[in-house]
Amino acid sequence: MSQPTGPRPGIPLYGAVDLSALRQPAAPPPGGNGGGNGAPGATGAVVDVTEASFGAVIERSAEVPVVVALWSAADPATSAATRLLAELAAEMGGRFLLARVEVERAPQVAQAVSSQTGSTVAAVVRGQAVPLPPLDGASREQVRGLLDQVLQMAAANGVDGRVPTADGEPAEQAEPPLPPRHQEAYDAIQRDDVDAAVAAYKAALAENPRDDMARAGLAQVELLRRSRGLDPAAVRAAAAARPDDVAAQLDLADVELLDDRVEEAFAVLLATVRRTSGPDREAARARLVELFTVVGDTDPRVLAARRDLASALY
Repeated sequence: MSQPTGPRPGIPLYGAVDLSALRQPAAPPPGGNGGGNGAPGATGAVVDVTEASFGAVIERSAEVPVVVALWSAADPATSAATRLLAELAAEMGGRFLLARVEVERAPQVAQAVSSQTGSTVAAVVRGQAVPLPPLDGASREQVRGLLDQVLQMAAANGVDGRVPTADGEPAEQAEPPLPPRHQEAYDAIQRDDVDAAVAAYKAALAENPRDDMARAGLAQVELLRRSRGLDPAAVRAAAAARPDDVAAQLDLADVELLDDRVEEAFAVLLATVRRTSGPDREAARARLVELFTVVGDTDPRVLAARRDLASALY
C-alpha cells in the first residue's frame, strides 16, 4: 500500500476533558512516599500532589503520561488501588508518572478531577484527561493491561517520555514486552500503516476473542482508516441533504466522533436505528456499538446511549 504523507495521526483522546487550566499528608500515602514532598519536579515515578503543585504536574503530561489517582485513608478501596498503581509505576520503569491526590489535603484538586472526569482515576496526556474505569477489585494483570492501553494512547499522541530516576537518568524499562500482535499493531501505528495495525489487532482477536485491549485498539484504528479522505464539511452537507442515506449518516457519526462530539455522533446513529429496519438498522446498530468501544464502555455517555439503543430496538 502507498504510505500517506504528512504527520502521523494520533489516536484521539476520546472523552477527554481539559485539565491544563487547573493550577501536608495526614496519613502515609499508599505505596510509600514516592517523591515525598509532592513537588512536581521531584524525581521518581510517584508524586504526592498539592493544590499548589497540580498545575505543574499536569504540564508534565506533555512529556510523560500522567495517571492521577484520588485516594483517602478513610476509603480502603482507593487506598488499595493507589498503592497498586504506585507499585506498577516503579515496576514499569518510569513510563508514566503517578500523581496521587489525597482528597482531604487537596480538596479543590480532588473536586476538579472528579467533577470533570467522573472518575477517581484518570490518564492525562498533553493536559487532556481521559477517565479510567474504577479499579476496585481489579487484578494486578488487569491494571497492567489498562496501563498498557494508556501508554499506547499516549505514544500515538507523541507522548512517550519517561520519569527520570534519582540520579537524573531516564529509568530503565522494567515492563515485560507487549504481546507480539499488540507490538505489531503499535509498530504499525508508529509508522502510520493503519491497514497493518488493523490486521494485527484482528489476528490478536482470532487468537484470543476475549482480548479487550485488541478489541478497543481495532475499533480505534478502523475509525482512523474509515475517516481518511473524508471532508467533514462535505460529509455534514451530504448527511443533511440525504437523511435517509444510511451510509451518509454512518460517515457523519464518524466525523462527529473525530471532532470529539461524542453525544452528537451517538445521536446520529440512534436516530438512524429508530427510523430504519432490516440491514440498514443493523448497520447503524453495529456502527454505534463499535463507537461505544472507541469511547470506552465505562464512559457515562456510552452508558446513557446504550440505554437509548435498547429502548430503540425493543
